[in-house]
Amino acid sequence: MSHTTPEAQAADLKLVVCDMDGTLLDGRGEIPQGLWPLLETMRHRGIAFTPASGRQYATLESMFGSAATGTDTADGTSGPDSDHDAGTGSTDGMAFIAENGAQLMRNGVLLAASVIDPDYVTATLDRLDELVAEGQNIGVVLSGTTVARVRRHDDAFLAEVRKYYHQLEVVDDLSGIGDVIKMAVYDFGDASTVVHPRLHEAAQGHSVVLSARHWVDVSNARATKGHALAQLQQALGVTPAQTAVFGDYLNDLDMFDHAQLSFAMANAHPDLLARARFTAPSNLEGGVITTLSHLLVNH
Repeated sequence: MSHTTPEAQAADLKLVVCDMDGTLLDGRGEIPQGLWPLLETMRHRGIAFTPASGRQYATLESMFGSAATGTDTADGTSGPDSDHDAGTGSTDGMAFIAENGAQLMRNGVLLAASVIDPDYVTATLDRLDELVAEGQNIGVVLSGTTVARVRRHDDAFLAEVRKYYHQLEVVDDLSGIGDVIKMAVYDFGDASTVVHPRLHEAAQGHSVVLSARHWVDVSNARATKGHALAQLQQALGVTPAQTAVFGDYLNDLDMFDHAQLSFAMANAHPDLLARARFTAPSNLEGGVITTLSHLLVNH
């Protein structure tokens, strides 16, 4: 942990990158209302705010884009109250790190995407079929840059998947569906016990990471949130000293290598708490909002 206060280090803040689930989102899975006025303040001061999530780009864009009108999003959350400035939630010029870094978007334009080798996709699907045959209760999502596809169609699985994927197709066959930038495996049990170790031992140079208790994400080795953050910093002309990052789980870990202001939430995985320079209150306590408010007051 740094002995310098984060407020003192935020004098030249230009970029704030924030994980969603377990970090920004509250206990109902919603964006806290306190974020919207902070976004407006950051826009006026030339500070970019970028969500960084395992969620699909279409999902992230709808969550933030709906705030421009205060309408409900596709997952039932809502934008700012009607008495807020209608422009507060506009995504114009906004960047998104989606699919755990496999896709980087800015102002609706694709800046970068990391495609998984098709042969590896096929081999991983075969391995998942083996796990199902062994009794593992799992399902997989194949993500492209515009749509995600699943072949499991029971209500319990789809209810979990639709929280994160608003552009979703249910198909009979996942083979030959084109470029895949991420494979997300949902385990109704604890993904760390069987599914993650089995996929990790066959990674063949790919990234296989626990993104939550029930989720394992498989992607190109370059497709990490940290790599996408470095690409975004280069595009914006922003340095790590001008960057703040908030995260709570292992898929956020390498973002801390690219930010002088690295915050692990109080509810974060122990490895993040050990790596971060600072700690923020938990997402259930509105830790991102509280911390950002302090940083901006001293900016």
